[in-house]
Amino acid sequence: MDFSPSERSLALSEQLRRFLREEVIPAEPAYHAQLAGGADWRGWRQPQVMEDLKARARAAGLWNLFLPDATHGAGLTNAEYAPLAEIMGHSFIAPEVFNCNAPDTGNMEVLAQYGSPAQQQRWLEPLLAGTIRSGFCMTEPDVASSDATNMAATATVEGDEVVLNGRKWWTTGLGHPNLKILIFMGLTDPQADPYRRHSMVLCPVEAPGVRIERMLPVFGNYDEPAGHGEVSFDNVRLPLDHIILGPGRGFEIAQGRLGPGRIHHCMRALGAAERALSLLCRRATSRTAFGKPLAALGSNGDIIAELRIAIDQARLLTLHAAWTIDTQGIKAAMSLISQIKVVVPMVAQRAADAAIQIHGGAGVSEDFPLAALYAYARVLRLADGPDEVHRRQVAKLELARQKREAA
Repeated sequence: MDFSPSERSLALSEQLRRFLREEVIPAEPAYHAQLAGGADWRGWRQPQVMEDLKARARAAGLWNLFLPDATHGAGLTNAEYAPLAEIMGHSFIAPEVFNCNAPDTGNMEVLAQYGSPAQQQRWLEPLLAGTIRSGFCMTEPDVASSDATNMAATATVEGDEVVLNGRKWWTTGLGHPNLKILIFMGLTDPQADPYRRHSMVLCPVEAPGVRIERMLPVFGNYDEPAGHGEVSFDNVRLPLDHIILGPGRGFEIAQGRLGPGRIHHCMRALGAAERALSLLCRRATSRTAFGKPLAALGSNGDIIAELRIAIDQARLLTLHAAWTIDTQGIKAAMSLISQIKVVVPMVAQRAADAAIQIHGGAGVSEDFPLAALYAYARVLRLADGPDEVHRRQVAKLELARQKREAA
């Protein structure tokens, strides 16, 4: 296997680093200053600085880099895109600048791969242009959503309509002023095979019966202007052609969506870990205590070394997963995908925690992005399946492999 980046990936990486260094990171204070503030999502607004950055990124050709479809995106493989996602992970606002932000990336992949021409024209094209935002409604408050077959919200076919009922939460982007479309996953046929019971339905956020109930704070932060919210669906009636791919195909679509999506999440998290380590090292060499730089005190040198090792190991494992998807398909990469989903967020959380510790009180303030980095990494250990589910998957696949080899 060869993890060497292609010439195109190298060139884009250099462009991205320059754009991030010269445009994005200097704009972070202005971005936060332009937020409305407060828990009431109805007053949230899109910072103008974000729209300005998006326009410049698109003009520079740094746009939709995540999408392997060369017609709609950059046509990069997962292994080629992985280093770019890591660079974007250095800044919370960077993914949106390049139109490579979740959950829009996953939703665009779904529409590009499984959407009908009409669905693509109505929803994919404005998403690709970055003029609207989207949400993905899967997790529910009343069931253990770590087992996705527990989903109780319904997408019932009635004649030439599909009727949505239920309550979803932790829908990312629900508070964004540009939110226009939700992908709703619900139960269609309770008697079918467990993985053929659910459907994915395109639901305009302004459809009658859709109600945004509240935004959910994460460690006290509402993550404005996108947010994460709870939304109810009360007899939402939509034309049957709003179902993606057809009734009962929801898990099939989800399987194709989550493989590349987890590569993106993990590489962005590695970028966050790198930023935390960089801030840690800068603080440890610029501050003194007891007559020595912080880097020379206690076990701080060991902490820095262990983080360097852990980040590099996690990166190699993630690149291996990306390479396997590209060369052998998602099914062959299932164990690796679950492995990185366990390892990478823990490494990122560890890096943020160590950086907070070296910064002292400043580390938990808003003067540095470390508290936000820590929260991001901790949440990622739950998002797209908790650690325990992925460990279970790795164990299941490993036992099956050992059984085959012993036969």
